[in-house]
Amino acid sequence: MSNFTKLFLFLFGVLAVTQANAQTTYIYCGQLIDGKNNQVQKQMTIVVEKNRIKSVEKGYKNAPSNATTIDLKNKTVLPGLMDMHVHLEGELSPTQYVERFTMNKEDVAFRAAQYAQRTLQAGFTTVRDLGGSGVNIALRKAINSGWAEGPRVFTAGKAISPTGGHADPTNGFRLDLMGNPGPKNGVINGPDDCRKAVRHQYKVGADVIKIMATGGVLSVAKDGTRPQFTEEEIRAIVQTANDLDMVTAAHAHGPEGIKRAIRAGITSIEHGTLIDDEGIQLMKKYGTYFVPTISAGKHVEVMAKKKQLPAIIIPKALSIGPKIQATFAKAYKAGVKIAFGTDTGVSRHGENGQEFAYMVKAGMPPMKAIQSATMEAAKLLRQDKNLGSLEVGKFADIVAVDEDPIKNIRTLEKVTFVMKNGKVYKKEGK
Repeated sequence: MSNFTKLFLFLFGVLAVTQANAQTTYIYCGQLIDGKNNQVQKQMTIVVEKNRIKSVEKGYKNAPSNATTIDLKNKTVLPGLMDMHVHLEGELSPTQYVERFTMNKEDVAFRAAQYAQRTLQAGFTTVRDLGGSGVNIALRKAINSGWAEGPRVFTAGKAISPTGGHADPTNGFRLDLMGNPGPKNGVINGPDDCRKAVRHQYKVGADVIKIMATGGVLSVAKDGTRPQFTEEEIRAIVQTANDLDMVTAAHAHGPEGIKRAIRAGITSIEHGTLIDDEGIQLMKKYGTYFVPTISAGKHVEVMAKKKQLPAIIIPKALSIGPKIQATFAKAYKAGVKIAFGTDTGVSRHGENGQEFAYMVKAGMPPMKAIQSATMEAAKLLRQDKNLGSLEVGKFADIVAVDEDPIKNIRTLEKVTFVMKNGKVYKKEGK
């Protein structure tokens, strides 16, 4: 081997080590909640290499001179928070029902980008978007390719509903505007349509499937609780989704619709407001997740009392909204699996963290509430190999708050440091 070759190999090796260190970050954590351990750990170091966690070690480890260091010694560090029920395309307001006729998809997209950015800045590095117009799929692509800033998005595209159901986009239209939306727009009748609708959402890029198992609060229809699918239809949806390795979610308020969805194999029940004891036992038997969305119930109740919703919706909002927190308390006490979800888009984007305080007030210990938004949410998504905890090999989704959330859960409403996929998006002063 010539001296020139030896020199080249030496310099190449030095350059390789330098580049590796330059892509390595040492994060010094005063306190650490890892998403799995029930204890708060103190004085820890997380080593991030590119976009993954390389190690989590006790003590403050010395970093190489050319590695990046981040000092969070006076903060509590957690895995990136995960919200399993958001709607990034919109935000409930008194003008929303008029804007259905005045806004184009391009208008929706610009707003959605802002909502996504707010969500990430609030410390939510992963969300499950449970239905919109399809702009949510484009938004996910834009975030993944770096054209927009936001959380890691798993989206349902358009939610699936029967004719006249909670996600029928023509509810409340005059007759000559209604038309027949059909399976491409998520409006279906019968098992064959169910399969077509799932396959279409898969085709256009959805990650998960959302169905409307019962009526809902905010649709322009008088009923918010009755079942809207037969069990045979739901089973066709779930089986088709499972064939495509897609998680399923059921919007459901009334007890019969909830039980049909559980028996048909749905992955999660959203809201679950009027679930009865039989439904709770079925959830435990089938291992069904419950995503409570207390924030949405609180928000629609306030708007209804102010008469900021259409008249046909107000009685539903006043009847259903106030009950969600008590339902959550009952389900948690019974041992149902809980994953964190807010229905943000009904409540305000960027205020997702308020849900933690509602959960704790209803009887869930702070650590369990945090785990519902970290490891339990990752399990629901079937993404627990990559997300949900601060462990070696997982994506470097890391957030921090100024106080100890076990002592003050509301500190999670003001996240001061955000890293997603190894990149820092927010870093406030010490």
